Amino acid sequence: MRPHHRAAVTAQTREPPVSPPSAIRPIGVLRAGPPNPLGRLLPSAWSDRTGLPARLRTNPRDAALAGAALAAMAVERFQSADALRTGLPAALVFSAVAAGALAVRRSLPLAGYLVGSAALSAEALFVLPSAVSPYANLVGLYSLGLHGTRRRAWLGPFAALLGMAAYFADLARTYPAVPAIPAGVLFLWLLGWAVGYGTARRAEEREAARRRLRQQVVAEERARLARELHDLVGHTLNVVLVQAGAARRLLDREPERTRELLSGMEHSGREALDDLDRVLGLLRRGAEVPGGPALQPGLADLDRLTGRLEQAGLLVSVRVDPGARRVPRSLDVSAYRIVQEALTNTVKHARARAVSVTVRCAGGSLDIEVSDDGRGAEAGYTPGRGLLGITERVSMLGGSVEHERGERGGFRLRAVLPIP
Repeated sequence: MRPHHRAAVTAQTREPPVSPPSAIRPIGVLRAGPPNPLGRLLPSAWSDRTGLPARLRTNPRDAALAGAALAAMAVERFQSADALRTGLPAALVFSAVAAGALAVRRSLPLAGYLVGSAALSAEALFVLPSAVSPYANLVGLYSLGLHGTRRRAWLGPFAALLGMAAYFADLARTYPAVPAIPAGVLFLWLLGWAVGYGTARRAEEREAARRRLRQQVVAEERARLARELHDLVGHTLNVVLVQAGAARRLLDREPERTRELLSGMEHSGREALDDLDRVLGLLRRGAEVPGGPALQPGLADLDRLTGRLEQAGLLVSVRVDPGARRVPRSLDVSAYRIVQEALTNTVKHARARAVSVTVRCAGGSLDIEVSDDGRGAEAGYTPGRGLLGITERVSMLGGSVEHERGERGGFRLRAVLPIP
């Protein structure tokens, strides 16, 4: 075992030269902005330019709703000023707190509802029950179910029950024989909370479904690109290796044949680079690949595919039904990739001398069969990435695939793809 040497780097630190006082000139003056009154209490990341915490910044629509509720409460309080027990100023303060809680119904739904419920209960106990404040409380409870987290939203019904008990405590003598009124009001409040809670949970389920769909699409796209790269790189490298081996054996005896093999290797490499550039271009967001789908090979390119194998000494027989050349483009590309991967496995594993490719249309399906005369697969073999890629490609098209040892030795692969 070779020892592993790690080079040690010694950093030398030197004191920077000190300029004389006469050489130091001011290059600018930094002016500090207005002091933040909450800067000592809140981290700078929690506040904006107004000095308010980020959680307290309200939605303009919520602010407008709170202002409208406060205006309605103030009008109602001025009309019933003579009946108030603690005077108009205290009543307006409770109204302002109950209405102001609506301004944070999205950012702080639980805190806003608890503050609004406390103001509503105090108003009913010490001032006079209002005819407008309960509706603001109902909106707050609905907002808690809609905007609160699951755990915090479930505190809403219990807080509503306590708030109702405090609100109707002083009104018990007003409705001594009608206990259904508090029960009906509580039911209405809980119904409002349930509507908000159910809406929020359905929105979460839709978002989760969209997220799963995005993950599935990304996974499928990654698998597709992996198959493309495997088919492209694996096939080309195997063909080039076979051509290189044949060229090495024929270098001294048949220089002209060796020159043809080297030329084929160069041509295969250039084609592989073009295809690789196309596939990698798909990985770039919004990248436009020159030629687009036209660069995808099809059954018409089988002769060019098998020609490179024949240069390496493999006898390839191709029979394509004329009707198979008129299938949809997606099916045409998939059929080519299946044949390409099957031939790659033949070159890589079979040590075959001859291989036959048959593509025909039968019964509304495209039948693809590739068989060779090689050594075949061992009993109980496990499919590798190539066969798994073919299986995935065929299953996406709703077809079937089978692979086994041939009747006379070798290996046989058959894929049936339905024609839409």
